[in-house]
Amino acid sequence: MTLSNWAGNTAFRASDVHHPSSLDELRRLVAGSARVRALGSGHSFNDVADTTGDLVVLDRMPDAVEIDSAAGRVRVPARMTYARLAPQLDAHGLALANLASLPHISVAGSVATGTHGSGDAIPSLAAAVSSLDLVTADGSTLTLARGDADFPGAVVALGALGVVTSLTLDVVPSFEVRQYVREGLPVEALAHFDDIMAAGYSVSLFTDWRETRVWLKRAGDPGDELPADWYGTRPADGPRHPLPAMPADPCTTQLGVPGPWHERLPHFRADFEPSGAGDELQSELILPREHAVEALRALFAIGERIRPVLHISEVRTVAADDLWLSPFHGRDSVGVHFTWIKDPEGVRPVLELVEETLAPFGPRPHWGKLFTRWPSCPERFRSLAARLDPEGKFANDFTRRLLGE
Repeated sequence: MTLSNWAGNTAFRASDVHHPSSLDELRRLVAGSARVRALGSGHSFNDVADTTGDLVVLDRMPDAVEIDSAAGRVRVPARMTYARLAPQLDAHGLALANLASLPHISVAGSVATGTHGSGDAIPSLAAAVSSLDLVTADGSTLTLARGDADFPGAVVALGALGVVTSLTLDVVPSFEVRQYVREGLPVEALAHFDDIMAAGYSVSLFTDWRETRVWLKRAGDPGDELPADWYGTRPADGPRHPLPAMPADPCTTQLGVPGPWHERLPHFRADFEPSGAGDELQSELILPREHAVEALRALFAIGERIRPVLHISEVRTVAADDLWLSPFHGRDSVGVHFTWIKDPEGVRPVLELVEETLAPFGPRPHWGKLFTRWPSCPERFRSLAARLDPEGKFANDFTRRLLGE
């Protein structure tokens, strides 16, 4: 049976798939392999995790979570999913500052590719990492912590430096969130983009580039109610799915019902298992926050070209971080996400049009999704990869394209 990613659009070419059950076994495997990559939950839509050598899956490694409430940190195994981690934190009165739309993704894979949630003041999931442990090319272990010179290059690293075995994340006190959906946002309301995106702890716009809904996730008791005609919208009269025609059963609770952070910040419930072969492809381009309104207007102008191959788009805001390969490095950002129909040939020319339309605004791609325009690789990351992996053991076609090899 061929191993593929979640969407089924990438078949892994590995000669062998390994499931080590201990750190020593993993170290021996890495040391003895000529080519090796680690696979997380497989929720990437390109060949970032592919290899023609050995593919390592850490699902049989020890999975204990180590919570340090006093320090405000938690140490988690790389393969741990946010769906499994979040309830354990909440039981200790703790939380992560944010979560992605889907909680089923692995912590290490999400971090390595720069995955994020939404919120004006909240950076990507990778920014919560305070240290990480990895197995390097010769089978030795290396721990890097915030403050170490190499740390900003090792967090969002696309698997190019080694196999990450555990990560330590910052945590905050647990909190409640209320989720609301507003419908019918007019294009003219983009003039108030900053105010709209600041109206909740986490805010998303879902649009087909004709009709737009606002997903508002407000922390605690916001103490105020939005006006009935808030920016020309109306409150949804029932639960909604991001895709208007789909039933809302898989989605987290809405209509302002309070609930714990991990049951509201994701759009989808942890007890809803996604299909093993999602009927979709995904792209996302990350833009400087100051260009948001102009860029969104440009996309609405080509909406007729986008819609035939689009399920839905999502617009989110993300705070800057200092991680070298992060799409949010050094700039507050807006992420424009595209969930495409599963038609690679039909999607590609439209994706190229989107990239061309957004090119004047300095877009960066989400590393785990489809894109055709490669950004330049920071020289310091190229040097770090050469130093930790001089023979290119962890390299693959994806990283070679990035590094210009």
